[in-house]
Amino acid sequence: MTHTILLFSVLTLLPCSAADMGCLKTEVNPGGAGVFVDGKYLGPAANFKIARTYDITAGEHEVKLVDPRYEEIVRRVTIVAGKKTVLHEVMKGLPPAKPPFGRLRIENPDHFAAVYVNGRFMGHVDEFSNFAQGLLLNLGAYEVKVVPVNGSGEVMRTVTLAADQTVIVK
Repeated sequence: MTHTILLFSVLTLLPCSAADMGCLKTEVNPGGAGVFVDGKYLGPAANFKIARTYDITAGEHEVKLVDPRYEEIVRRVTIVAGKKTVLHEVMKGLPPAKPPFGRLRIENPDHFAAVYVNGRFMGHVDEFSNFAQGLLLNLGAYEVKVVPVNGSGEVMRTVTLAADQTVIVK
């Protein structure tokens, strides 16, 4: 009896095990692309080149993949309760921006928090958080918004970027 209860308890903790939930695995190139399901940001498609899997309610959903260096991809997917749906996509690159650039760095405890510049998704915090990283943007003023995955503790700042200078948003 104890083994049956323990096995049941472990199974209820496994992903995709809820009666109304399934999983979406995102095998996307580039892996840093943001995954949006029905307009809600879930996180990056991969972490350290390992595809991420997200629990999603069963049914039809719109999945949007966004990376500022690539054309957006929008797909309709059907998530089946208790099953894993794999989304395979390769995004098509856009022409690179032309210099001069300023560098924007973001520091936030939620490394997967979404970063928006002038209302456009640009990536997640972990892509722009250390001394060797940053988002290169043309010179000028920008509205920067950082939205943690759980939705609380949103940060909004107006920044002005100058040539070869770094601005840090905390």
